[in-house]
Amino acid sequence: MTLRVYTAGKVALEHGHALVPERRFPGHQGRLAFAILVVLRSQAVEADRLADILWDGAPPTAWRTAVRALVSKLRRVLTDATPDAWIEQAFGCYQLRLPPDAWVDLEVAARSAHEAETALRAGDIAGANGAALVANAIARRPFLPGDDGVWVEQQRETLRDLRIRALMVRAATSLAAGDPLGSAADAELVVDLDPYRESAYVQLMHAHAAAGNAALAIATYERLRTRLADEMGVDPSPRAKAAFLEIVRRT
Repeated sequence: MTLRVYTAGKVALEHGHALVPERRFPGHQGRLAFAILVVLRSQAVEADRLADILWDGAPPTAWRTAVRALVSKLRRVLTDATPDAWIEQAFGCYQLRLPPDAWVDLEVAARSAHEAETALRAGDIAGANGAALVANAIARRPFLPGDDGVWVEQQRETLRDLRIRALMVRAATSLAAGDPLGSAADAELVVDLDPYRESAYVQLMHAHAAAGNAALAIATYERLRTRLADEMGVDPSPRAKAAFLEIVRRT
Protein backbone atom coordinates (compact mmCIF):
# COMPACT_ATOMS: atom_id res chain seq x y z
CA MET A 1 0.00 0.00 0.00
CA THR A 2 1.28 3.45 -0.98
CA LEU A 3 1.32 6.23 1.59
CA ARG A 4 -0.35 9.33 0.15
CA VAL A 5 0.55 12.74 1.56
CA TYR A 6 -1.61 15.79 0.92
CA THR A 7 -0.73 19.41 1.62
CA ALA A 8 -2.68 21.23 -1.13
CA GLY A 9 -6.36 21.75 -0.43
CA LYS A 10 -6.04 19.83 2.82
CA VAL A 11 -3.35 18.34 5.02
CA ALA A 12 -3.92 14.62 5.34
CA LEU A 13 -2.34 11.19 5.22
CA GLU A 14 -3.81 8.14 3.55
CA HIS A 15 -2.45 4.61 3.76
CA GLY A 16 -4.74 1.95 2.39
CA HIS A 17 -7.90 2.10 4.47
CA ALA A 18 -6.23 4.26 7.12
CA LEU A 19 -6.99 7.97 6.79
CA VAL A 20 -5.52 10.66 9.02
CA PRO A 21 -7.65 13.75 8.29
CA GLU A 22 -6.63 17.34 8.80
CA ARG A 23 -8.44 17.62 12.14
CA ARG A 24 -6.03 15.04 13.60
CA PHE A 25 -3.06 17.35 13.11
CA PRO A 26 -2.08 19.45 16.14
CA GLY A 27 -3.78 22.70 15.29
CA HIS A 28 -2.81 25.48 12.93
CA GLN A 29 0.91 25.35 13.65
CA GLY A 30 1.02 21.56 13.58
CA ARG A 31 -0.47 21.60 10.12
CA LEU A 32 2.05 24.21 9.00
CA ALA A 33 4.99 22.35 10.59
CA PHE A 34 4.03 19.17 8.79
CA ALA A 35 3.73 21.01 5.46
CA ILE A 36 7.19 22.52 5.97
CA LEU A 37 8.73 19.12 6.63
CA VAL A 38 6.96 17.66 3.59
CA VAL A 39 8.09 20.39 1.21
CA LEU A 40 11.66 20.32 2.56
CA ARG A 41 11.86 16.57 3.09
CA SER A 42 14.92 16.18 0.85
CA GLN A 43 17.00 18.04 3.43
CA ALA A 44 17.49 18.31 7.16
CA VAL A 45 15.68 21.39 8.45
CA GLU A 46 17.45 23.30 11.21
CA ALA A 47 15.26 23.86 14.27
CA ASP A 48 15.72 27.62 14.11
CA ARG A 49 14.73 27.68 10.44
CA LEU A 50 11.63 25.67 11.24
CA ALA A 51 10.75 28.13 14.00
CA ASP A 52 11.41 31.09 11.74
CA ILE A 53 8.91 29.79 9.16
CA LEU A 54 6.37 28.76 11.78
CA TRP A 55 6.27 32.21 13.36
CA ASP A 56 7.00 34.11 10.14
CA GLY A 57 10.30 35.57 11.27
CA ALA A 58 9.29 36.35 14.86
CA PRO A 59 9.52 33.17 16.98
CA PRO A 60 8.73 33.44 20.70
CA THR A 61 11.38 33.16 23.39
CA ALA A 62 10.45 29.55 24.16
CA TRP A 63 10.38 28.48 20.52
CA ARG A 64 12.63 25.44 21.08
CA THR A 65 10.18 23.92 23.55
CA ALA A 66 7.25 24.72 21.26
CA VAL A 67 8.95 23.13 18.24
CA ARG A 68 9.80 19.98 20.17
CA ALA A 69 6.19 19.68 21.34
CA LEU A 70 4.86 20.10 17.80
CA VAL A 71 7.24 17.51 16.40
CA SER A 72 6.32 15.06 19.16
CA LYS A 73 2.63 15.41 18.28
CA LEU A 74 3.37 15.03 14.55
CA ARG A 75 5.24 11.82 15.25
CA ARG A 76 2.11 10.39 16.83
CA VAL A 77 0.07 11.48 13.80
CA LEU A 78 2.49 9.68 11.48
CA THR A 79 2.31 6.55 13.60
CA ASP A 80 -1.45 6.53 13.13
CA ALA A 81 -0.92 6.30 9.36
CA THR A 82 2.05 3.94 9.03
CA PRO A 83 5.12 2.78 10.98
CA ASP A 84 7.20 3.40 7.85
CA ALA A 85 7.11 7.20 8.17
CA TRP A 86 8.79 9.18 10.91
CA ILE A 87 10.53 12.45 11.76
CA GLU A 88 14.24 12.05 12.30
CA GLN A 89 16.07 14.36 14.68
CA ALA A 90 19.83 14.83 14.76
CA PHE A 91 22.29 17.68 15.35
CA GLY A 92 19.53 20.21 15.95
CA CYS A 93 17.72 19.36 12.71
CA TYR A 94 14.50 17.61 11.73
CA GLN A 95 13.83 15.59 8.60
CA LEU A 96 10.70 13.80 7.46
CA ARG A 97 11.33 10.24 6.32
CA LEU A 98 8.75 8.62 4.06
CA PRO A 99 8.63 5.22 2.34
CA PRO A 100 10.39 5.17 -1.06
CA ASP A 101 7.08 4.77 -2.90
CA ALA A 102 5.26 7.53 -1.02
CA TRP A 103 2.92 9.67 -3.13
CA VAL A 104 3.32 13.37 -2.24
CA ASP A 105 0.88 15.71 -3.95
CA LEU A 106 3.20 18.67 -4.52
CA GLU A 107 5.95 16.44 -5.88
CA VAL A 108 3.50 14.68 -8.21
CA ALA A 109 2.29 18.05 -9.49
CA ALA A 110 5.82 19.22 -10.26
CA ARG A 111 6.76 15.94 -11.89
CA SER A 112 3.56 15.85 -13.95
CA ALA A 113 4.04 19.42 -15.20
CA HIS A 114 7.54 18.52 -16.38
CA GLU A 115 6.30 15.31 -18.01
CA ALA A 116 3.51 17.23 -19.76
CA GLU A 117 5.93 19.76 -21.26
CA THR A 118 8.36 17.02 -22.29
CA ALA A 119 5.59 15.00 -23.96
CA LEU A 120 4.29 18.08 -25.77
CA ARG A 121 7.74 18.82 -27.19
CA ALA A 122 7.94 15.21 -28.36
CA GLY A 123 4.57 15.46 -30.09
CA ASP A 124 2.85 13.07 -27.68
CA ILE A 125 -0.44 14.95 -27.43
CA ALA A 126 -2.29 12.32 -25.40
CA GLY A 127 0.60 11.88 -22.96
CA ALA A 128 1.02 15.64 -22.58
CA ASN A 129 -2.67 16.16 -21.92
CA GLY A 130 -2.87 13.35 -19.36
CA ALA A 131 0.10 14.64 -17.37
CA ALA A 132 -1.18 18.22 -17.57
CA LEU A 133 -4.56 17.12 -16.20
CA VAL A 134 -2.84 15.58 -13.16
CA ALA A 135 -0.67 18.65 -12.54
CA ASN A 136 -3.61 21.02 -12.83
CA ALA A 137 -5.87 18.91 -10.61
CA ILE A 138 -3.35 19.20 -7.77
CA ALA A 139 -2.00 22.71 -8.36
CA ARG A 140 -5.45 24.31 -8.48
CA ARG A 141 -6.02 23.38 -4.82
CA PRO A 142 -5.20 26.10 -2.27
CA PHE A 143 -2.08 25.60 -0.19
CA LEU A 144 -2.82 25.80 3.55
CA PRO A 145 -5.96 27.93 3.24
CA GLY A 146 -6.33 30.26 6.18
CA ASP A 147 -2.58 30.53 6.74
CA ASP A 148 -0.34 33.40 5.75
CA GLY A 149 3.33 34.32 5.94
CA VAL A 150 6.21 34.67 3.54
CA TRP A 151 6.98 30.96 3.22
CA VAL A 152 3.32 30.00 2.69
CA GLU A 153 3.00 32.62 -0.05
CA GLN A 154 6.13 31.26 -1.72
CA GLN A 155 4.58 27.79 -1.87
CA ARG A 156 1.37 29.23 -3.28
CA GLU A 157 3.39 30.99 -5.96
CA THR A 158 5.11 27.71 -6.82
CA LEU A 159 1.73 25.98 -7.16
CA ARG A 160 0.42 28.86 -9.27
CA ASP A 161 3.37 28.52 -11.64
CA LEU A 162 2.84 24.75 -11.89
CA ARG A 163 -0.81 25.30 -12.71
CA ILE A 164 0.06 27.85 -15.38
CA ARG A 165 2.47 25.40 -16.98
CA ALA A 166 -0.17 22.67 -16.94
CA LEU A 167 -2.84 24.94 -18.40
CA MET A 168 -0.53 26.08 -21.18
CA VAL A 169 0.09 22.47 -22.14
CA ARG A 170 -3.64 21.73 -22.04
CA ALA A 171 -4.32 24.75 -24.23
CA ALA A 172 -1.77 23.53 -26.77
CA THR A 173 -3.01 19.92 -26.76
CA SER A 174 -6.64 21.00 -27.13
CA LEU A 175 -5.78 23.13 -30.13
CA ALA A 176 -3.78 20.28 -31.66
CA ALA A 177 -6.71 17.92 -31.09
CA GLY A 178 -9.14 20.21 -32.90
CA ASP A 179 -10.77 21.79 -29.84
CA PRO A 180 -10.07 25.54 -30.16
CA LEU A 181 -12.78 26.48 -27.66
CA GLY A 182 -11.20 24.27 -25.00
CA SER A 183 -7.82 25.75 -25.85
CA ALA A 184 -9.20 29.27 -25.49
CA ALA A 185 -10.75 28.44 -22.11
CA ASP A 186 -7.45 27.21 -20.68
CA ALA A 187 -5.47 30.10 -22.16
CA GLU A 188 -7.95 32.54 -20.64
CA LEU A 189 -7.44 30.91 -17.24
CA VAL A 190 -3.70 31.55 -17.61
CA VAL A 191 -4.35 35.20 -18.46
CA ASP A 192 -6.43 35.47 -15.30
CA LEU A 193 -3.59 33.94 -13.27
CA ASP A 194 -0.84 35.94 -14.95
CA PRO A 195 -2.11 39.00 -16.86
CA TYR A 196 1.34 39.72 -18.32
CA ARG A 197 2.17 36.28 -19.74
CA GLU A 198 2.38 37.01 -23.47
CA SER A 199 2.54 33.34 -24.45
CA ALA A 200 -0.98 32.90 -23.03
CA TYR A 201 -2.30 35.75 -25.17
CA VAL A 202 -0.62 34.27 -28.24
CA GLN A 203 -2.19 30.89 -27.49
CA LEU A 204 -5.55 32.59 -27.00
CA MET A 205 -5.20 34.42 -30.31
CA HIS A 206 -4.43 31.18 -32.15
CA ALA A 207 -7.38 29.45 -30.47
CA HIS A 208 -9.85 32.18 -31.41
CA ALA A 209 -8.53 32.24 -34.97
CA ALA A 210 -8.83 28.46 -35.25
CA ALA A 211 -12.42 28.74 -34.02
CA GLY A 212 -13.13 31.14 -36.88
CA ASN A 213 -13.31 34.24 -34.74
CA ALA A 214 -10.58 36.49 -36.11
CA ALA A 215 -12.19 39.57 -34.57
CA LEU A 216 -11.83 38.10 -31.08
CA ALA A 217 -8.24 37.08 -31.84
CA ILE A 218 -7.44 40.65 -32.89
CA ALA A 219 -9.21 42.01 -29.79
CA THR A 220 -7.04 39.72 -27.66
CA TYR A 221 -3.90 41.26 -29.14
CA GLU A 222 -5.30 44.73 -28.47
CA ARG A 223 -6.00 43.72 -24.87
CA LEU A 224 -2.37 42.63 -24.50
CA ARG A 225 -1.01 45.75 -26.22
CA THR A 226 -3.08 48.10 -24.06
CA ARG A 227 -2.20 46.33 -20.81
CA LEU A 228 1.54 46.37 -21.56
CA ALA A 229 1.48 50.00 -22.69
CA ASP A 230 -0.62 51.32 -19.82
CA GLU A 231 0.94 49.35 -16.98
CA MET A 232 4.52 48.67 -18.10
CA GLY A 233 5.22 51.15 -20.88
CA VAL A 234 6.35 48.50 -23.36
CA ASP A 235 5.13 46.95 -26.60
CA PRO A 236 4.20 43.29 -27.20
CA SER A 237 7.03 40.96 -28.12
CA PRO A 238 7.96 40.23 -31.76
CA ARG A 239 6.33 36.80 -31.39
CA ALA A 240 3.01 38.32 -30.34
CA LYS A 241 3.18 40.91 -33.11
CA ALA A 242 3.94 38.21 -35.68
CA ALA A 243 0.95 36.14 -34.55
CA PHE A 244 -1.27 39.20 -34.75
CA LEU A 245 -0.07 40.15 -38.23
CA GLU A 246 -0.54 36.60 -39.49
CA ILE A 247 -4.14 36.57 -38.27
CA VAL A 248 -4.79 39.98 -39.86
CA ARG A 249 -3.27 38.76 -43.14
CA ARG A 250 -5.57 35.73 -43.21
CA THR A 251 -8.77 37.74 -42.59
